[in-house]
Amino acid sequence: MNDIVRNYARLQVPRYTSYPTAAEFTTAVGVADQKRWLQGLDTSEAVSVYLHVPYCRELCLYCGCNTKKALRDDVIAGYRVALEREIAQVSDAVPGPVRIARLHWGGGTPSILGAEGLASVMQVLRDRFVFDAGFEHAIELDPRYVTPALAEGLQELGINRASLGVQDVNPLVQVAIGRWQPMQSVEAAVTRLRDAGIRHLNFDLIYGLPVQTTTSLRKTCEIVAALQPDRIACYGYAHMPRLKANQRRIDESTLPGVEERIDQAGIIAEEFLRQGFLKVGIDHFARPGDLLARAAAAGGLHRNFQGYTDDGRETLIGFGASSISRFRDGYVQNVSDVPSYVRAITGGALAPARGCRLDAAERQRARTIESLMCQFQADLDVTAPDLAFDEELPLLQPLVRDGLVQIDGRVVTATEAGRAVVRVIAAVFDSHTRQDAARFSKAV
Repeated sequence: MNDIVRNYARLQVPRYTSYPTAAEFTTAVGVADQKRWLQGLDTSEAVSVYLHVPYCRELCLYCGCNTKKALRDDVIAGYRVALEREIAQVSDAVPGPVRIARLHWGGGTPSILGAEGLASVMQVLRDRFVFDAGFEHAIELDPRYVTPALAEGLQELGINRASLGVQDVNPLVQVAIGRWQPMQSVEAAVTRLRDAGIRHLNFDLIYGLPVQTTTSLRKTCEIVAALQPDRIACYGYAHMPRLKANQRRIDESTLPGVEERIDQAGIIAEEFLRQGFLKVGIDHFARPGDLLARAAAAGGLHRNFQGYTDDGRETLIGFGASSISRFRDGYVQNVSDVPSYVRAITGGALAPARGCRLDAAERQRARTIESLMCQFQADLDVTAPDLAFDEELPLLQPLVRDGLVQIDGRVVTATEAGRAVVRVIAAVFDSHTRQDAARFSKAV
């Protein structure tokens, strides 16, 4: 990576898993908006569903997700009941039978509900919604808790894709982030899932963690690739101790600097490409035959709160504390505080805390940013035919001079060098003023 690209990589910009980003959500959007958007669903179109389970047995020091340590099983059971009630309440608000084409469990550690708890939630979903034949059913898992019984239970529920939180296989890094996870645990989880018939496996890795080095990361990539996952998502660690109390226990002196992070990202890409993976977007890798790789090659890649996806459905309904729902006209996010969420749902109300509305101009900006993030190119006549971008296009000129962007008429393309910092390019089309850059992560 040349010096010019490194300078841009130091900038703090959003990850753009949505536009507007969640940082722009306000309390001006609430129950009335959510009900109106649910009532306006086109039931001829299938939707995607996300279920958030915010509990873990132990909290990892690096985690930036909305999660908490589970101390009592009855509290977990109470949350499950609230989740099922929310599903019922949302189904009561839609105008007719709604089809589900994608279902994703996230957290936290969703399997903390146990196979029986997961099955209970699934039964409510089946009672209230219609599942498309062959729908994708995915779950995020902590490899340390994947027992043979759990793997069999997941398969019986119809789960056909699992994402394993590997993060890093180096023992020194694991100690530094409070996640002791011997490689034998990961290997056992992979074997148990595949033996149960769950063949599609994703791995999550993180760079920029304490005591990580380019040498240790290269070894991690080699070990991970040997397990033959279908996809790998490799995210840069976002250190936000001001917002996440658990991260305050990380020794900041052991965190790699900006230059080291940039080198780590380069090593990861180099190693997985060498291992036969294709790079998808800025931080995903997939086997050539995988649906994600095929979507990227065909221009059908999309981006949502779980990262890159081949799911192009307009509507995503989120259930659970802190979950975000996406509709044509806006986003709405449930309250993050779990007791508040449970109280609201138990009291018979929906539980939105904030969100944002989308007008025609914002939808066009969203399409433009997603196109840049996914295809590294945006034809503005296609993504935003009604917007002139008189302010934005001149702002791209420094990036053009630096060799990061090419502009041909109304087509904006990230060059090979510019792809590494495409988030910076996308940020030019973000109309929201951001005076607090600390809310966001480094571009690399």
